Amino acid sequence: MTTPNDLLPIDILMVEDNPGDVLLIKEALKEGQVLKSLSVARDGAEAIAFLYREGQFAAAISPDLILLDLNLPKMNGYEVLEEIKNHPDLRRIPVIIFTSSQSEQGIAQAYDLHANAYLVKPMDIRQFLATVKAIKEFWGNKVQLPPKQ
Repeated sequence: MTTPNDLLPIDILMVEDNPGDVLLIKEALKEGQVLKSLSVARDGAEAIAFLYREGQFAAAISPDLILLDLNLPKMNGYEVLEEIKNHPDLRRIPVIIFTSSQSEQGIAQAYDLHANAYLVKPMDIRQFLATVKAIKEFWGNKVQLPPKQ
């Protein structure tokens, strides 16, 4: 068993359809030793295909952590979250909602569906990068993640 001082780099699945946000998140995550791999799904259906290792994702690495936007094409973030948390092989993967929505109803719905955290994307680029770095620091250096199944 690992301790917080000897945590291993993690595999992250980012579910994000905004190319600008993808670039900013990649930039903020690339520094340091925390990140092992970063995969990107551009819509909800692609995220589910990735997690189930279907089609082009047959060789996909099971993520240790998922960063999930809510406003996605094809299948919204709530549907993706529900699918993840209802699947016995996926439900332990921590899912961090990272979205622009500040709706109280949406926040409640995300936690009702067992999101592990809900963060609103800052509009200021420096705050945005600082928030992503804080996610990386906390989930990569502080938290003991569940073992992969």
